[in-house]
Amino acid sequence: MSDFTEVCLVGDLPIDRARRFVVDGRPIAVVRTEEGVFAIDDRCSHADVALSDGEVEGCAIECWLHGSAFDLRTGVPLSLPATVPVAVYEVRLEGEGDAAAVLVGSASLPVH
Repeated sequence: MSDFTEVCLVGDLPIDRARRFVVDGRPIAVVRTEEGVFAIDDRCSHADVALSDGEVEGCAIECWLHGSAFDLRTGVPLSLPATVPVAVYEVRLEGEGDAAAVLVGSASLPVH
């Protein structure tokens, strides 16, 4: 069981945009979509640039530099040139609606 860090409130996250937070010394991109709130390493496995600067569409985030997209739920690359997954983290919401706290787990989830 991992520890969780509160990073923001749900209302602080615009829909289909990523925000960067540092959790246990690691940069994490937290993304709110119509399907939920997700946390993924804020580093593209191909080019080592911030994913939080990329575009979000559905449950995918695209690296702004070379266009690799990653599944927000699993971290698995959806397009080249990336071939290596990035870590994803468990997200818990405490409370209701936009006032709910967003908590990010400190341990990465297994890649599916």
